[in-house]
Amino acid sequence: MASVICDSVLVTGSNRGIGLELVHQLVDLPKSPGHIFAGCRDPGGPKAQELRDLAQKHQGVITVVQLDTDSPDSIKEASNLVESKLNGKGLNLIINNAGVNIPGSLVETGKKEMVDSYTTNVVGPMLIAKNFHPLLCKAAAQFPQSSMSCSRPAIVNVSTLLSSITRCPENFYRSPMYPYRICKAALNMLTRCLAEDFRKDGILVASLHPGWVRTEMGGPQAPLTTAESVSGMIKVITSLTEKDSGTLLDWEGKNIPW
Repeated sequence: MASVICDSVLVTGSNRGIGLELVHQLVDLPKSPGHIFAGCRDPGGPKAQELRDLAQKHQGVITVVQLDTDSPDSIKEASNLVESKLNGKGLNLIINNAGVNIPGSLVETGKKEMVDSYTTNVVGPMLIAKNFHPLLCKAAAQFPQSSMSCSRPAIVNVSTLLSSITRCPENFYRSPMYPYRICKAALNMLTRCLAEDFRKDGILVASLHPGWVRTEMGGPQAPLTTAESVSGMIKVITSLTEKDSGTLLDWEGKNIPW
C-alpha cells in the first residue's frame, strides 16, 4: 500500500458500513490525508454517533459534512464548506460511496423503487462530480506534469459486480434486484462519461466493486468484513493509473466487464 493516499478526500455515506470503515482506515494510514471530509445525511442523528466520536478523536483531520446526495442544495453547500476548509487548495479524491439497495423482483418493483434508486445511486454521484469539479481541477493544477492517480486527483464511484451486463446471466437468479442492478449499470456509464469528459483536466474516474460485504446493506451472510473490503479498496485506489480511468474494478484490483 502506498504510504499516503492523497492530501484530501471526501467520502460520502460515511456514517455506517463501508463509508465509516473508509474513514477509519484512511485516518489510520501511516501518512493519512491532511483533510478527510466525511459526508453524511444527518450528522447530528443517532446513526452518526460513531462518526462523530471518530471526528472528535481526530480533530483537525476529519470534518463531518452534512451531505444529502438526494439534495442539490445540500451538495452545493457541502462543496462550499469543503472549499473553505481547504484554504485555497484543491480536493484530491472523492469516493462516492453513498447509495441504497432497494431489492426487488420485477413483480415487486414499481416506479417509486426505480426512481428512488436512480436518484440516490446515479443522480447523486453526478451532482457531486459536477459541484466538486472546480476543486478537483484545482488539485490537478498542482501536478501539471504528473500522470493520473488518486493524488492528481480522482473520483471513485462505488459500484457492484451486479451491475455487469456481461456477468448478469451467472448471478441474476441469486439476486434479481432490478432497481439496484439497473441503476448501478447506469452509474458505470456515468463513470465512463466522466472519465472521458474529465480526461482533459487530468482527473481519473473509475468504478469500484467492494465485494459482498457484511453490512446493513449486504446482510449477515456476506463473506467479507468491512475491514477486509476497505483494506482491499484502499490498495486498489492507491494503485490506480491512467489505464484504469473509465473501468470497473473489484476490491482485489481485478477488472469486471461491463
